Amino acid sequence: MQPAVQTRKAPRVGAAKTGAGRGTEAFTRGLAALTQHVQREQRIVIPRQHTERIVVDGQDHEVRLGVWVSNQKSRRAKLNEQQLVQLAEPGMDWV
Repeated sequence: MQPAVQTRKAPRVGAAKTGAGRGTEAFTRGLAALTQHVQREQRIVIPRQHTERIVVDGQDHEVRLGVWVSNQKSRRAKLNEQQLVQLAEPGMDWV
């Protein structure tokens, strides 16, 4: 019997140096989806299963908005001040 081998993904080039990466892009898309949803529905209540379709730079994106909002709420201690301000603008009262 051979031991299990774990493979690791190589870090993205430049992501660690700039601090910008997938998390920042995901936050930006989630915030855009949240803003679009609030403007259309005129309310902040978002079911966990809700998916919002947005267009960013001419490309369609499907954001699992309900899950994204839940994740932001549970990780709010890790969000930076700018992110908290951005979430407060559309009316997130837990910020």
